[in-house]
Amino acid sequence: MTASTSPFNLETCARPNILKLVPYRCARDDYKDDGTNILLDANENAYGPSLPLTASSTAETAGLNRYPDPHQHVLKSAFCALRNTNPTKPLTPENLFLGVGSDEAIDALLRCFCTPGKDKILTCPPTYGMYSVSAQVNDIEVVKVDLNLESGNLELRPDSINEALSQDANIKVVYICSPGNPTGALVDPEAVKKVLAHPTWNGVVVVDEAYVDFAPEGSSLAPWVVDYPNLVVMQTLSKAFGLAGIRLGAAFTSPPIAQLLNNLKAPYSISTPTSSLAYTALSEAGLVIKSENVAKILSQRARLLQELPNVPGIGRFLGGFDANFILVEILDRPGGKPSNTVALAAYKGLAETRGVVVRFRGGENGCFGCLRMTVGTEDENGRLLERLREILGGI
Repeated sequence: MTASTSPFNLETCARPNILKLVPYRCARDDYKDDGTNILLDANENAYGPSLPLTASSTAETAGLNRYPDPHQHVLKSAFCALRNTNPTKPLTPENLFLGVGSDEAIDALLRCFCTPGKDKILTCPPTYGMYSVSAQVNDIEVVKVDLNLESGNLELRPDSINEALSQDANIKVVYICSPGNPTGALVDPEAVKKVLAHPTWNGVVVVDEAYVDFAPEGSSLAPWVVDYPNLVVMQTLSKAFGLAGIRLGAAFTSPPIAQLLNNLKAPYSISTPTSSLAYTALSEAGLVIKSENVAKILSQRARLLQELPNVPGIGRFLGGFDANFILVEILDRPGGKPSNTVALAAYKGLAETRGVVVRFRGGENGCFGCLRMTVGTEDENGRLLERLREILGGI
């Protein structure tokens, strides 16, 4: 299915008030700033930031007394260059929404397409918790179609998703996490394509690719947005790029959806330091460092997959191995059954007495008795293995 055959209709899917929204405009929307203009439009402090400056910090603080670029075309172009794989249908800045982490995009999509108290979203547990949190904040019901809980791989079930979409026209947004969190498994692109090919559903499919750079190269579905008018692909610099502290997320989508999302966002939401750091990370030199660090993480992930099974009390790995974390069962005894009691005790023991913090995931569908462990450095992983052995031995 392509744009010409899709049943998606933005005019009837988006909320009427969002379609009519007149976005906040500043004077800088009306001209191109070449850096030589005298800026007397936004009530800024012309004398500069109130920061003690040294020769080494002056460059870092330059321009902080001015509001940041509201459009971020240069940064958006860098994001597009990162994901452009189709020379005949390239991604452009018009395909992008930039937000304060992926969480802003998650919330913006709900405010754009879901009427509070009426419309719904669909999620596929076990999955990222902020989809449901944002829905609750916006008074939006959540329909859940579990991943395949009978399989240790926890795969997406597109036929069941499509059945739910056919039964309830009030479902406006489907959130699919790929690689999944906490599953760590890349979703089969054909499964996503099957949901996009629903013959009658008028809604938006959102693929959250926060961890995609730990998956095999070419796994991102971002280039698909030029062909599917109702697809949104979210990404972030928090994970593979190691920039969680700057809070920057990107959503690739069709220009009409991107325009709506940009219309409703707060002005100047991407700070100048965030933009500068992000652009540096997306530069040629930054991408080299990112690739080197990802390679180290993948090497350490392989180490954990090899050495964790040698720890008595460790069970199966669930999900997949396409992210910078793993999901593993904790058993009630060596060779026994998964146990939430033991997993929770191990989680608390590691954090409270051994100084190692992981995540207990036993309360989620399909994750009974599971801990989620982020891949750390060589030294951190060594300490994890040592102290996990101690804790499980004591339990």
